[in-house]
Order: sequence, then structure tokens, then C-alpha cells
Amino acid sequence: MNALHLKKGSSQHSAYHLKPGYGDENERRVLAVIVDNEAGVLARVIGLFSGRGYNIESLTVAEVNHSRHYSRITIVTTGTPMVLEQIKSQLGRLVPVHDVHDLTTEGPHVERELALVKVVCSDDKRVEALRMCDVFRAKVVDTTLESFVFELTGAPEKIDAFVDLMKPLGLIDLARTGVAAISRGVDAPKE
Repeated sequence: MNALHLKKGSSQHSAYHLKPGYGDENERRVLAVIVDNEAGVLARVIGLFSGRGYNIESLTVAEVNHSRHYSRITIVTTGTPMVLEQIKSQLGRLVPVHDVHDLTTEGPHVERELALVKVVCSDDKRVEALRMCDVFRAKVVDTTLESFVFELTGAPEKIDAFVDLMKPLGLIDLARTGVAAISRGVDAPKE
């Protein structure tokens, strides 16, 4: 509340009226950025984030069109709606960037991540770890008499839940790929 006890943007006639949805709450967004596949492009994109103090929760990069030499950078970030719009706008102005898609706001999308989880345990904890592996449809990709390495693919929330359950059973190491995301349906993104 301000000195006049008016809610920010509460009047359509206010000089400070904010567009609906432009609040102060942080939101999570998944951005798909199509860029030239050449040296230094990733550094420029990441430099945009670090130079302005924006956080990146997840980052994945891979070439998606060999003939055109395009790569796709999938970035998961958080911020207020105004900051997120600023990020998208600044990304779009970078020279090697061809397209920026906000998968979170453009419609339904699918997110997946791969994790390798190492658990050291014995006896009852070993049996419990295998039971959790079955429940989460993880695969055992390496095993010794004292340890397992599980491979798990799914939404980030699924991986978080699996990791939380493995901690008391002896989780000692974790590797995650970061989010890969794509829009659902028949519409293809424009290049």
C-alpha cells in the first residue's frame, strides 16, 4: 500500500496503472531460444542474464538444424512478469538470436529432464531403494554390492520427489541434464 492507501494499478485513470498480470510475484518461465550454432553465442546469451543479475535455473543447448547451423537453447528462469518480458525482449535483440519462444505462456508444453542418482546403501535400505526405483519407473544403470546408480527421466517435479526420497536411503551424488521442453500440438515454431 502507498501513502494514499490505493492498491497499485487499482484505477484505470491512474498514471501508474499496470497492465493486468504485471505484479510483483516471481514466476517460472521456460524459454526456447533459436540461435546460430557458432562460437561465442552461448556466452552472449548467458552474458545477458549475468550482466543484469537474472537467475538461470536450468540451461540446455543442442544443435537442432544441421543444414542451417541452428541450435536451441532451453532456459528456465524466474522473475517478475515485467523482468521476464524484458529478458525476452533483450534476447530477441541479440544478433545471433533468430527466435524466442516463451513456452510457459504460448500454450501447453512438455518438459522432461534426465537424472543420474547414486545411492550407497545396504540391507533394508537397499530393498527400499529398489522399491522406489520401481515406483518412479527409474532404471538401474550400475550396481555394486554397496551402491546403485539410477537413471530417471521425467518432469523436474518427479525428479525432485525421487531425490528427496533417496536422501535418507544414502544418496551421495546426483547429476541432472536440465530441462528440455517443446510445445504440444501440431503447430511448429517459426524459424
